[in-house]
Amino acid sequence: MSDGFYRRLDSDGDDEVFESTEGTASNWDTKIQHGSPPLALMTKAVEEHAAGSSLRIGRLTLDILGAIPVAPVRVRAWTQRPGARISLMCAEMTPVGSERPVARVSAWLLATSDTADVATDRYPPMVEGESVPPAHGWAGAPGYLERVSWRTQATGPDEAQVGWLRALVPLVAGEDTTDVQRLAMVVDSANGVGAVLDPERFLFMNTDTSVHLHRAPEGEDFGLRSRASIGPDGIGATTAEIFDRRGFVGTSVQTLLVQRR
Repeated sequence: MSDGFYRRLDSDGDDEVFESTEGTASNWDTKIQHGSPPLALMTKAVEEHAAGSSLRIGRLTLDILGAIPVAPVRVRAWTQRPGARISLMCAEMTPVGSERPVARVSAWLLATSDTADVATDRYPPMVEGESVPPAHGWAGAPGYLERVSWRTQATGPDEAQVGWLRALVPLVAGEDTTDVQRLAMVVDSANGVGAVLDPERFLFMNTDTSVHLHRAPEGEDFGLRSRASIGPDGIGATTAEIFDRRGFVGTSVQTLLVQRR
């Protein structure tokens, strides 16, 4: 098992350069990356760019602009819309040797204040139970799925699917990982948790992942209560409620390309 999803290599002007380890490899194709590690790495870039401000990430959106190779990549972050209370920050990932970005994250950061007396959650906390087999539909797939603890929960036939996930390796070898980055390391898997199609018969890859966080996530374990909807023309969507050990922290949505194998 690798010592992280990425290893820091060097800086190149405004870009940070990272080696993508085999742990980033997608369950669909081992030559390309799963969406969660790039989302987490660009989230790290945004958090480092925002260091020293009083702002917290309220929304993260990953757009996958092309196949993300398991190869060295450059990451840069910038402020798209500055503000003392509301700021839009972005990050971009580009393979070394190319000028074409393959993934981009946009993040709304907002000023924090004390609203504990009016805090509300739509859902009660979700408690993890005993896991049931199979963990997911890609048993034995090398790469990313080997670096994640994936515990599927028992649910009824008409209920959303539930999985508790935790990354087993750090985001960047030898560097600290924040709780938001830990969530980003698994949240793209909502598509797999809520899968309603057999991955041996269908391809259902997400083009994006958008995460809205009304509370800052805490810890390393995150529960995803996820459900997919498949349209009649090859397009689908997966929505999920996100939980940490304290309770409900946010929601996610993903657009799906659905094709028969």
